[in-house]
Amino acid sequence: MKLLNLMVAAILICGACVFTACSSNDDNPTTPDLNLPEKIIGKWMPAEHDGQPLTSNDKNVTTFISASKATVSVSRGDNEGAWNTEQEFDVVINGNKVTLTGHPDEHQTVVYDYDVTTINGNEFSASLKMTVTRDGNVVVSREGTVRLTKQTADYRDAIVGTWEGRCTSEGSVFDDGQEHRWQYNADGTYVYYVKDGDNWVPYATNTLNEYFVDGNLLCTRWIDNGVENREWWEITIADGKMNWTALRQNEDGTTFTATFEMKKVE
Repeated sequence: MKLLNLMVAAILICGACVFTACSSNDDNPTTPDLNLPEKIIGKWMPAEHDGQPLTSNDKNVTTFISASKATVSVSRGDNEGAWNTEQEFDVVINGNKVTLTGHPDEHQTVVYDYDVTTINGNEFSASLKMTVTRDGNVVVSREGTVRLTKQTADYRDAIVGTWEGRCTSEGSVFDDGQEHRWQYNADGTYVYYVKDGDNWVPYATNTLNEYFVDGNLLCTRWIDNGVENREWWEITIADGKMNWTALRQNEDGTTFTATFEMKKVE
């Protein structure tokens, strides 16, 4: 009888061990649960790629509206030529993987695949693969590790109006020693002015003149003498003052920081 009791106890212990092992595997998957559907909501802008700071012209803003919808604002001056203001994307979250799929036009599909490793209230890190296809053919493919920071300010309304100022980073290509003036309209267009004696006059050769602001990213584009130009700035606005900052890259690969400071003209 004692032997039988011992055998039963052994079976129960082994069964408990098996059950516990199964539960442990289910409750502790190989990648931890980061609660992405909740934590990822908000505006995010990439700060680093493969551990290196991103220049301002490589930045965009992704706004996760919900666990299934997002928008992306991006301007690309390379062969992509993207100019998208809050382009809508569908979102699928599966564990720690986040996939955004958007269709800027009927021929093009853009997919961002994030494999998130860490996330908190200020930033998240992930492996990213971005693919652009046109009519089913891959035209752009990039991948690497990225770190994105959360954007708590949005200056799209605050920028509307007329601003006057100059470059404050001495020695940069933007420093011409002159005052500049921009009039930002609510419809996404702007007017650039130059000084003619004591008067400000619109710069006559500029056409197109479009801009958008998402978060703190200001993107502009214009055509001057038939050539399209673009600029990217990270901005702050407070108490009637606006500051621009941008990390730029020289032709030799070195980087420099350009800054502007301006005040609002009533």
